[in-house]
Amino acid sequence: MSEQVLSEQALQQQLSEHLPHWFFEEGWIRRKYKTSGWKGTLMVVNTVGHLAEAAWHHPDLTVSYAFVIVKLCTHSAKGITMKDIELARKIEEVVQWQPALIAGTALEGTPQDDQRFKYIKYD
Repeated sequence: MSEQVLSEQALQQQLSEHLPHWFFEEGWIRRKYKTSGWKGTLMVVNTVGHLAEAAWHHPDLTVSYAFVIVKLCTHSAKGITMKDIELARKIEEVVQWQPALIAGTALEGTPQDDQRFKYIKYD
């Protein structure tokens, strides 16, 4: 696996093209996922945990009642590498997945018009 640290220009290009809700700060790429409460927070944490373990690349998490902050960097490379970008993209893809917005799918997705079922605040 390549652990080459991305240049500032390459990093900004990756974020703007593929991860518009993520940003670089203090040596990490970061993203805050807002939830509707504890149940949604736990679902996001468990999703990120599964993806991180499967990728064998582990983020730092800040967990609160109604949000989760995901922070990624490659410690061994002392910077942001494609490992961080690829895991962030997978996390974003899965956490933000809304089947109801995909044409032709048989999956209807979480009812968005009933507050009882909302668990994440989609972008």
